[in-house]
Amino acid sequence: MPTDLAAPAPVTFERDPAHYRHWKLTFDGPVATLAMDVDEEGGLRPGYALKLNSYDLGVDIELHDALQRIRFEHPEVRTVVITSARDRIFCSGANIFMLGKSSHAWKVNFCKFTNETRNGIEDASRHSGIKFIAACNGTTAGGGYELALACDEIVLVDDRSSAVSLPEVPLLGVLPGTGGLTRVTDKRRVRRDHADIFCLTTEGVRGQRARDWRLVDEVVKPAAFAEHVRERAQALAAQSDRPADAAGVRLTPLAREAGDGGYQYSTVRVDLDTGSRQATITVSAPSGTQPADLPAILDAGAQWWPLRMARELDDAILTLRANHLDIGMWVLKTEGDAGKVLAADDLIEAHAGHWFVRETVGMLRRTLARLDVSSRSLFALIEPGSCFAGTLLELALAADRSYMLQVSDVADETPTVHVHAANFGRYPMPNGLTRLAARFYEDAQAIGAVREHIGQPLDGAQAEALGLVTMAPDDIDWNDEIRIALEERASLSPDALTGLEANLRFGGHETMETRIFGRLTAWQNWIFNRPNAVGEHGALKVFGTGNKPRFDWDRV
Repeated sequence: MPTDLAAPAPVTFERDPAHYRHWKLTFDGPVATLAMDVDEEGGLRPGYALKLNSYDLGVDIELHDALQRIRFEHPEVRTVVITSARDRIFCSGANIFMLGKSSHAWKVNFCKFTNETRNGIEDASRHSGIKFIAACNGTTAGGGYELALACDEIVLVDDRSSAVSLPEVPLLGVLPGTGGLTRVTDKRRVRRDHADIFCLTTEGVRGQRARDWRLVDEVVKPAAFAEHVRERAQALAAQSDRPADAAGVRLTPLAREAGDGGYQYSTVRVDLDTGSRQATITVSAPSGTQPADLPAILDAGAQWWPLRMARELDDAILTLRANHLDIGMWVLKTEGDAGKVLAADDLIEAHAGHWFVRETVGMLRRTLARLDVSSRSLFALIEPGSCFAGTLLELALAADRSYMLQVSDVADETPTVHVHAANFGRYPMPNGLTRLAARFYEDAQAIGAVREHIGQPLDGAQAEALGLVTMAPDDIDWNDEIRIALEERASLSPDALTGLEANLRFGGHETMETRIFGRLTAWQNWIFNRPNAVGEHGALKVFGTGNKPRFDWDRV
């Protein structure tokens, strides 16, 4: 039986509803229902059965795809009910045998993706006018309850046996790692002592106590359960501004070609250099004739550059994270006509209230946020032919460092960056700040100085003076500066860099989202390495064998 589930075939993240194995997606006017019905033999890797509606990465990839389909292909949907197609079981959480057989990296990446998917549910609630109800029609444990916690409302069936629980600490020696602890306190506001009991009670909490402790919003008898959920779904739908009669935009398959040297999309290219453990991600500006008004945007649909680029970049990020663990440096580049990027940004600004434009902005926001929380070193290189403008300038602002070539002799070869209104609020980070605000620790004077240069091409000296780039070496020093910086980074401990980058990217301001990822990076990452969890006699390893874990009782 395999011991490392990250080793076989590369993971892909595109799915099609016609081929879902684990979810049933149905529609009834403004209400969509996502019913979990996990195929026990449908694990992403061999060696475990997905019993009791437990899930692995493949189940969550389908969930992520379904949410995207609802956002773009079904604008009439205003409420999503997440429930189970099984009797007496909502979801038993992440599959324990999958976790026990997984490599450390697989476990952490799995937790990160599931966190991002649940954050995406909350993002849709905040920005898209889509509300979510967890209709817990049976036992709701571990990651199943964490999925419910991401919803706006939790309704638990009151059948004398169904409970909600976070049993990871007593059963597995790990944390409720997909945001469970954080949402219990930050979102549900469960009292500390109640939370302490709840997280150490393997059988969970049911009925009126679950409601009294704020673990759920309602407990409803089985006979009235379906009707209560229907009424709540309709009530939440009535609050939304999503259009009831608009045509959806089909999310067509991505144009993606994979080869030994990397990945090629229509607007994104990934070049792999395994020798230097480096990936260069190049994002291209729009080419050809672009939409100039709203009807043309709708006609372009999924091929509209902002959406197409966001989907391709998102897929590239996920593919690199899952399949290329040793590629620790991502070099961010852009190419093309900055004017066309800015024109697309102007069009977004002009039609920001339209549902499709709003969803496209949401896709860009979530993709950039996925970059923020990726445990890779990010360097942006701004060279001749670059187009770090508006939305694409966010890539440079997301980087740990940015280097901009300053060419003194030939003016038209000097790269420039362009600030746009998009950089001042359109794409907040997981900490709720714009990347400019995070960069300058909300210094109004520094942000105001940058704002004064909206619409102006800024060369290296100007960008460096405004604090938009790290350094602007001239063409004499450029090659050596970049080579030394990349080689130095590659020589350092990946673990230390992950901790450093996570701290520096979100310095000064915390939100529920950053605490979730911070706890995953620091606490769960550490616990996943400890023998009390994953050693030969650790709780996660011996679960289901009939043996008791053997703990090292020292507190460290």
